[in-house]
Amino acid sequence: MANKNMAKKPAEKKNEKSFEETLWDAANKLRGSVESSEYKHIVLSLIFLKFISDTFEKQRQKLIDAGLEKHIDMVPAYTKDNVFYLPEESRWSFIQKNAKQEDISLKIDTALSTIEKTNKALQGALPDNYFSRLGLDVSKLAALIDVINNIDTLANPHEDVVGRVYEYFLSKFAIAEGKGKGEFYTPKSIVNLIAELIEPYKGKIYDPCCGSGGMFVQSMKFIENHKGNKKDVSVYGQEYTGATYKLAKMNLAIRGISANLGAAAKDTFANDQHETLKADFIMANPPFNQKDWRASDELVDDHRWDGYEAPPSSNANYAWILHMVSKLSENGVAGFILSNGALSGDGTEKAIRKKLIENNLVEAVIILPRSMFYTTDISVTLWILNKNKKAHTVPHEDVTRNYRDREEEILFMDLRQRGEPFEKKYVQFSEQDIRDFADTLHTWQQEGAEDKYKDIAEYCYSAKKAEVAAKDYSLVPSKYIEFINRDENVDFDEKMESLRSDFSSLLSKEEQSKNDLLNVFKELGYEIKL
Repeated sequence: MANKNMAKKPAEKKNEKSFEETLWDAANKLRGSVESSEYKHIVLSLIFLKFISDTFEKQRQKLIDAGLEKHIDMVPAYTKDNVFYLPEESRWSFIQKNAKQEDISLKIDTALSTIEKTNKALQGALPDNYFSRLGLDVSKLAALIDVINNIDTLANPHEDVVGRVYEYFLSKFAIAEGKGKGEFYTPKSIVNLIAELIEPYKGKIYDPCCGSGGMFVQSMKFIENHKGNKKDVSVYGQEYTGATYKLAKMNLAIRGISANLGAAAKDTFANDQHETLKADFIMANPPFNQKDWRASDELVDDHRWDGYEAPPSSNANYAWILHMVSKLSENGVAGFILSNGALSGDGTEKAIRKKLIENNLVEAVIILPRSMFYTTDISVTLWILNKNKKAHTVPHEDVTRNYRDREEEILFMDLRQRGEPFEKKYVQFSEQDIRDFADTLHTWQQEGAEDKYKDIAEYCYSAKKAEVAAKDYSLVPSKYIEFINRDENVDFDEKMESLRSDFSSLLSKEEQSKNDLLNVFKELGYEIKL
């Protein structure tokens, strides 16, 4: 669907590229025959190695300048300031000096392995014999090392240069890998929106399918932007894919974020590594419509579904929802993305959805534009669940917000006509968009909302729980939000479901007509074989 209200990007100066773009172009030219999914780990590992080497050298020089040369090879002299200690063969200077040697791949693998052994915080984070295994062309690898050497990671102490580069490369790799392969990355504007909506200001933050750790990175940025203290939060996550688990550990280490991601990459359903955790904030982008997430007879009586029916084994959407509900503290809030099918599924899904609504857990349902994700172009939904929708107080940026009791209401928002173009075929939200959407939710939540919040056609609607029950517990926003011109705002998923039902009915009637005709010929003594 065309997005008529998209804001146009400001005109860019001809041939002017950002530092990240220039670096990406240079590195991508060297890729050769290596698949994007493999090349990602090569580039990001080298960027990581360059960054921790720069910080190590800075700390080393600091010790020398302070007359503490006898401490320059003592690990505690570095770890006390959250700096990783690097033996000589693991330093960037050593790698760069040997970049054109035939055994450079082995030297890089050895450097990464040694770093991991020397620093417990990086255990399980770095690629294992990755460079040697891929049989990389020495000249191309040497050229890539030269490109990455241009990153001055410490140029501006007030700017997260390497974080910017890492974020940019993660997004570009997600785009390059495309549909079905970029699950390690959730687009930044979606993560920012979730953070601004649920405000992870203080307490425990959890992501049960954390990918490369983007939810945690943006949570910390939210805290910084709102003048909070990062020490007031603790981070927990889990990731199923081994390579992505390593990406997350590197991504967080680069930014100095301490996180408990479990001992290793594990399946969240089969091997929950945070079984007793009660989180104050949950941010997640689970796999959409995950099939065969459990054998039919496994996890049927799992404690995470207590009070609800066991989620169907054919689709994990409601398993993820109930897993997150089981992890929420008594005042916990969750913001997560799911495919639109979860809004109106029948059978067991409907029974669970009805119970969630009756238990006053569903606070807001926000439908997003199509083409926001690099892995799919479908429109998806952002859910907000709140364990305590009764009145409470939230201190934020030295301002106290008093929230009213919202147990009998659910806020619906439709953002499908919002956003701006990005990378030609994608859509993202601007910072102003995100502020506007968050203001809508927070205004609706506050005391005196009846004077400040207003339902707006084609944008938002506050529905009473009784209205939702009357619509058979469907959470499809277009069933509640007023649309002035329905023809231009067709609910794609609802329309497709209607067409599917009609088509199924037509096929059934056609089959019945065919059988009736065959029976007529049979009664006349003629056998027709098809």
